[in-house]
Amino acid sequence: MIHDPAAYARSVGLDPAKLPRHVAVIMDGNGRWARTQGKERVEGHARGAKSVDDVTEECCRLGVGQLTLYCFSSENWKRPQPELEFLMALLKQYLLQERAKILRQNIRFAVIGRRDGLSADVLAEIDENVRLTRENTGLTLCLAINYGSRGEIVDAVKAIAGRVRRGELDPAAIDEDAISASLYTAGMPDPDLLIRTAGEMRVSNYLLWQISYAELWVTPRFWPEFGVELLHDALRDFARRERRFGGLTTAGSN
Repeated sequence: MIHDPAAYARSVGLDPAKLPRHVAVIMDGNGRWARTQGKERVEGHARGAKSVDDVTEECCRLGVGQLTLYCFSSENWKRPQPELEFLMALLKQYLLQERAKILRQNIRFAVIGRRDGLSADVLAEIDENVRLTRENTGLTLCLAINYGSRGEIVDAVKAIAGRVRRGELDPAAIDEDAISASLYTAGMPDPDLLIRTAGEMRVSNYLLWQISYAELWVTPRFWPEFGVELLHDALRDFARRERRFGGLTTAGSN
């Protein structure tokens, strides 16, 4: 039986015409969830991987175009070494264990962020997942790893400056499109919806350029508690929003 994303969306009370094309998520609260359970912080990260799996599968079922997950920020290197080692091991395990499922679900795998600091074995698994899924046509699953938006913008400026220096680009021709094309997310649509867990009211150096007109949805629930029902809540709320992109409604309201 061929899966019909629109029919599935309607079956769970969602309007397929009002789903976001691109959902970005700041997955926060793994450590705090672990503390509330009397567990070590690393157990929160392990449980958070289950939420990643659940949300990814549901976005596939709904026909969402892209899901971008903030997995590891460039600031996260400040964490204790044992936690960093666990996170890198968990990432490698995820890349290996989920590979067959990613292929089966026709997911196109992508990663944004700097490669510096990541181990050779983690980079090899990232590259293999990207290679194997390059021709897939379903959900784009993009992981932000060793990512910081200010660093991304710095790298984009350097790339543009290099093109100008080589005579490939006239400075007068630098516009928003030129900058977007120089970011890690070049060729990807900007997020329509940004979800943040754990109740924090900040964007934490995440996709600063790309979320200029994204709708924000924040839940007090920790990421390990986030699943299909909360995802549906966020999508229903998004469908009720009136996106004006700096303009006015047809009624001319402010």
